[in-house]
Amino acid sequence: MKSLIQAVVIAATLAAPVAVFAQSNQPVTRAQVREELIQIEKAGYNPALSNPNEYPGNIQAAEARVAAQNSAVGGVNSGSSQQGHAAQ
Repeated sequence: MKSLIQAVVIAATLAAPVAVFAQSNQPVTRAQVREELIQIEKAGYNPALSNPNEYPGNIQAAEARVAAQNSAVGGVNSGSSQQGHAAQ
């Protein structure tokens, strides 16, 4: 019985850092969600025109196209842009 308790304590000790690491993700900001939505729409997904029965397949295909574009050399420039402003 004593070895069982020791095994449980060791397992819990080893699992604790993994649980903490999994919860360390920062929340997604509204700007990030908008940027992702714009990328998916540019990849061909239009929620107004898509058939509700085809929803998962359509958006997954668009997400795959976005992922392929983002994994290309150079990737996506994740930062703010100043559209409509004069170059500095």
